[in-house]
Amino acid sequence: MRDMYYIGLDVHKKTISYCVKDASGEIYGEGKIGATRCDLDCWLKALPQPRMIAMEATIFTGWIYDHLLPHAEQIKVAHPLMLRAIAAAKKKNDRIDASKLADCLRCDFLPECHMMPAAIRNRRRTLRYRHLLVRQMVQMKNRVSGLLMKTGVEYNKQRLHKVSYFRELLSENEEVHPSIRPLLKLSRETIERCQKTEYALVSSLQRDPVLADRIKRLRTVPGVGPITALTWALEIGDVSRFRTIKQAISYCGLCGDERSSADKAMRMPLSKQRNKHIQRTLVEAAKLVPRQNHELAVIYDKEKQRGNGNRATLAVARKMVAYLLAVDRQQRDFVPAEERRTAAA
Repeated sequence: MRDMYYIGLDVHKKTISYCVKDASGEIYGEGKIGATRCDLDCWLKALPQPRMIAMEATIFTGWIYDHLLPHAEQIKVAHPLMLRAIAAAKKKNDRIDASKLADCLRCDFLPECHMMPAAIRNRRRTLRYRHLLVRQMVQMKNRVSGLLMKTGVEYNKQRLHKVSYFRELLSENEEVHPSIRPLLKLSRETIERCQKTEYALVSSLQRDPVLADRIKRLRTVPGVGPITALTWALEIGDVSRFRTIKQAISYCGLCGDERSSADKAMRMPLSKQRNKHIQRTLVEAAKLVPRQNHELAVIYDKEKQRGNGNRATLAVARKMVAYLLAVDRQQRDFVPAEERRTAAA
């Protein structure tokens, strides 16, 4: 059996620094190449085999990971926040970073992060783009309200963004100043265009054969609509990577940091080390679901009696994580507690 070679890559926008080491830590080769597919192909031809590759998670990691995956025994992606050996170094440059990545990989000290399959990452990119469109729609709606308020125009806040009311406002309200009319029309056109694009993106994901069955099961959970189901499926990916519910809750950012030393333990606010996309979606869903489901309403009321509505919302969100995780693991629809008790009786 031939010795394994360990390769550390420090990835940047235009260049990639690399360091190749053998099992004893001796440097086989190091240097810098262009961050293009052509340069990577030429570089691979000169590398020894078998080989393992490690790189830090960046915005450029995805396509490089996919391109190199068929040409290595294994590729690992390192968690940036966990690479203390690089971040805390007194002397830091691309060559040293690549060397330390190779050493961490060689000694099995690399803080590896989960890498989604390419099919899930591509669909997740579409869903996150949808969120960008929603933010732009909200910004434009706020801009419309701001223009009307700045010029002293009275309007119905609840009906402002209805098509018919907006048209009447521009055509019949004499208070609307001529200088803001083209801006209002442009803002309305932008809102409508974003709405149509957002609807098309969500519809395409819901019809996707890779996701359709899973989305259908997830939507049987109380309070889970198409956006929550899509966000869970594409941000969580394979649920088998979570051994416990607590791990899933931590990943979703629904628990606080812990600082413990000796016999002292301190709970901190919600951790910033989380998936912000699934956290935001679950919290928004948890605010509405107590109105629709009695079991979750009981959980909310119990926590609310302690005097903090935000903690009550988080308790509901954590319960929703448990439901979603169970549905995904068992590959079957959610069954409410009342039906379970009836079937048992």
